[in-house]
Amino acid sequence: MTRWLTVLVALLWLTGPAVAADLDGTLKKIKSTNTITLGYREASRPFSFVGEDGKPAGYSVDLCTRIAASIGKDLGLPSLAIKWVKLTVENRIDAVVKGTVDLECGSTTASLSRQERVDFSLLTFIDGGSLLVTDASRIRGISTLGGKRVAIIPGTTTEKSLVEALKKHGVSATMVPVKDHNEGVQALDADKADAYASDRVILIGVGRTSKSPDKLALVEEFFSYEPYGFMMRRGDPAFRLAVNRVLAHLYRSGDVVPIFEKWFGSMSTAGPLIGAMYLMNGLPE
Repeated sequence: MTRWLTVLVALLWLTGPAVAADLDGTLKKIKSTNTITLGYREASRPFSFVGEDGKPAGYSVDLCTRIAASIGKDLGLPSLAIKWVKLTVENRIDAVVKGTVDLECGSTTASLSRQERVDFSLLTFIDGGSLLVTDASRIRGISTLGGKRVAIIPGTTTEKSLVEALKKHGVSATMVPVKDHNEGVQALDADKADAYASDRVILIGVGRTSKSPDKLALVEEFFSYEPYGFMMRRGDPAFRLAVNRVLAHLYRSGDVVPIFEKWFGSMSTAGPLIGAMYLMNGLPE
């Protein structure tokens, strides 16, 4: 018995370097540099933002931290370093394509057109476009936006969906471009806009940062479907599988529940829908 155990250990020792040598793409890069580079957003609360301690925080950040730890363990890198890179709406896709980041950990909608340039992980959240409005505006939905000023981040799926919704309702509104979610709320506070259009959960999170949150309201209407995923470079199936394996395990085991409750526990929104998403994406091994 001892002899067979000795042979088995020897074989495992011999196959270790061979497996490492077979690594390719992002996993090979992570192994050789002992570093994984993750992208985050500055103001996409509660998914990805800068916390009070100046460090990345949020639901997506926590999921990506778990992904990094698992990949480090699988690669035999117990002290794998995480390099965080701040991204914007404008540069997030290019940062993934160019390899500036290995994984984008934000609130990006997984659309078919974006998959022409990048790959996406399993779904991480499901939301929809909505409106954060000032009480004075008396806006109750898309049909009441006629003649109103709507703050919007250009180039987002929300902007495209909003334009289509306005056209469908035969309504004309003035678009007020803003660079990020913080600026969208600031536009409401400064009376430069009557409404801010974004994904509903993000509106709940950033609405709390307003100078006068009691003067703002979230409309009940959704005007788009926004399924989130983490972006990574195309053509790297091994890395995509490694990322998806961690997410599927978190969903399947229920380990994602405390992460969800940490960031969305005080929000009465999308609970059953997200539960169904976890169930459907908790793929078996």
